[in-house]
Amino acid sequence: MLQSLIARTFRTRSIAVRLPGGRTIRGGPGAPELTVVVEDMKTAMAIALNPELRLGEAFMDGTFRVEDGTIYDFLELTASELARTRRPLKPGWRIRRAWEQANDRAHARSNVHHHYDLTVDFYRLFLDEDLQYSCAFFERPDASLEEAQAAKKRRLIDKLLLSPGRSALDIGCGWGGLGLSMAERGATVTGVTLSTEQHRTANERAVARGLADRAAFRLQDYRGLREPFDRIVSVGMFEHVGQPNYQEYFDTVARLLSDDGVAVIHSIGRKGPPSRTQPWVRKYIFPGGYIPSLSEVLPAIERAGLWVTDMEVLRLHYAETLRHWRERFLARRDEALALYDERFCRMWEFYLAASEVAFRELGHMVFQLQLAKAPDAVPLSRDYLYAGR
Repeated sequence: MLQSLIARTFRTRSIAVRLPGGRTIRGGPGAPELTVVVEDMKTAMAIALNPELRLGEAFMDGTFRVEDGTIYDFLELTASELARTRRPLKPGWRIRRAWEQANDRAHARSNVHHHYDLTVDFYRLFLDEDLQYSCAFFERPDASLEEAQAAKKRRLIDKLLLSPGRSALDIGCGWGGLGLSMAERGATVTGVTLSTEQHRTANERAVARGLADRAAFRLQDYRGLREPFDRIVSVGMFEHVGQPNYQEYFDTVARLLSDDGVAVIHSIGRKGPPSRTQPWVRKYIFPGGYIPSLSEVLPAIERAGLWVTDMEVLRLHYAETLRHWRERFLARRDEALALYDERFCRMWEFYLAASEVAFRELGHMVFQLQLAKAPDAVPLSRDYLYAGR
């Protein structure tokens, strides 16, 4: 079964898979680019039956390893082959997806806790100093991660047309970096998160920077907000909403946004048609999460009565962001091991590598949608984004 999987997957690039007892299976033409090792037949059978889940688990367990390269090298090789074919989804996938992404308030809190309530000291190992855990914007190919994350925040704030005295809401505020930057621009900021670690850290940072009178971060579901805001921003949170809840999300944005207000939604998306969440990612990294197609997002915006006043697609920016995170994580892996354990570190190594590959090879991207209630809420040209540059 494993031999059949390898033959189906590797057609233009080559690989060697060494099994227990020394037997080697080859896939693709010519000399192997990589050799991977499967340590026992139980693992080989598990991968053959369910590669989307069991391959990542085998890497976590140490029963699948890359002999003459890294897990990134293997995933890049594999993804480049998978990108050439489109595999049909199993019947009933939409029904199962709706169940997996129901994300009522209790499940939403549990899902956020799973990923974002790791100690902030872990995230400090590989994120920039401002703890930006979303796609950076590389204005130059040689920009540092810190420069690119600062550029991302500037671009979002410019798209919000933020000015002193405005009230601003940050849905999914993370550890507070963007909210604090908006407060420094003179806005009165409310941030909401379901992560206790992020809530605590964001408010501590506001106090430390003397911004507690202008930036307040709440441990609250965005659906419970009632007061209006002049500006609404949401970065890297929409991926956790779940497709069944898109209408409620945009209806809430419309309800909370003032009549002359502006909102900017920044989310990972997919180039292709609607799909489902990769099983290993759903189980270990982002339970309840989903990367949407724009064809699933725009109808909900239309029904909410909002204008899409601007849309921008960032393609390889997240691949570069993830490359920086992956390299930083590997450079400080021993410190991560001191916080957690070897299986956890292998899980994160696999996650960061697989995510980068998805943006380079499998059609993942980031979209930024600028929304408004009034057609003249923003300038009629995009010149304001480049003023003074």
